[in-house]
Amino acid sequence: MTSPAVVEVGPVKGPTFAGGRKNSSSRGSLTRQKQRIGFFAALPAFIVVASLLFYPICYAVWISFLKTDGVTSKFIGLKNYVDIFAAPLVHQVFVTNLKFLVAIPIVIFLGLFSAVLLYQEIWGWRFFRIIFFLPSVLSTSVIGLMFRSAFTLNGPINSALISMGLTPINFFARANMAIFVVVLALIWAGFGYAMMILLSGLMSIDTDLFAAAEVDGAGWWQRFFYIIMPSIRQQLAFVSIINTLYTFTSLFGFIFVMTAGGPLYSTTTLDYLVYQKAFSAFDMGQGSALAIVIFGVISVLTIAQSKYLKNDDGR
Repeated sequence: MTSPAVVEVGPVKGPTFAGGRKNSSSRGSLTRQKQRIGFFAALPAFIVVASLLFYPICYAVWISFLKTDGVTSKFIGLKNYVDIFAAPLVHQVFVTNLKFLVAIPIVIFLGLFSAVLLYQEIWGWRFFRIIFFLPSVLSTSVIGLMFRSAFTLNGPINSALISMGLTPINFFARANMAIFVVVLALIWAGFGYAMMILLSGLMSIDTDLFAAAEVDGAGWWQRFFYIIMPSIRQQLAFVSIINTLYTFTSLFGFIFVMTAGGPLYSTTTLDYLVYQKAFSAFDMGQGSALAIVIFGVISVLTIAQSKYLKNDDGR
């Protein structure tokens, strides 16, 4: 009886290695081809953004160094910036902008309160979610007209005061009352957006945490302070910073249709002052310089927001 032949199988050499190198080269070529296709696909959008965004910003920077009314111009260097920082009116308008910040904690409180109620799916929560978010899709001009009509001397608010035997109030002739109306408009327009952001944070919380806390005997307020608040701190930070940026850059529509900056600049904001200087006083140089200063402030706040959110996320 003969023993079976033993066949030795050696390691597979050349073809496998060469094939792997070929496949790797093919994948690299395919990746570069995809990158080129992506570049050329994004190029038209980049050109549009550059022409509509970067070019106007650069042109505004150039105009900020000129004394110009749009027809004639003269290079004056940094004089526009020096005049802006030294102007008492700019200081007054900046303080006015700070006054409007009082709307932010109210917006956050109402947004959080509404988000918690909707998260618990109270009766009619789908209907209220739409109603609360509806003001966020309206333009600032429309909201401004609504509040101006409501608080004008012959509007429904004063009609209600008269029906109760009270004296009507000329809200837009008194500085504090005019600011009060604008703040109300800000709150009404902004809390729905804050509600949706905070509601998205609530939806990401693991429901097992609530079940475990309830088993341990934690009450509603304990669950709110020890589970909900820590879990949505990033959303709260985002909402507060976004509303701060909004207060400094996006109140033009409210002011233009409600108060026109009056009475006596008491409701004039920084973005509305840019419009007044550039298109009412025909001082394009100072208007552009003020716009660049605002752009710088917003850039610093945006960078701070990004740093804060990254650090808060532990990265």
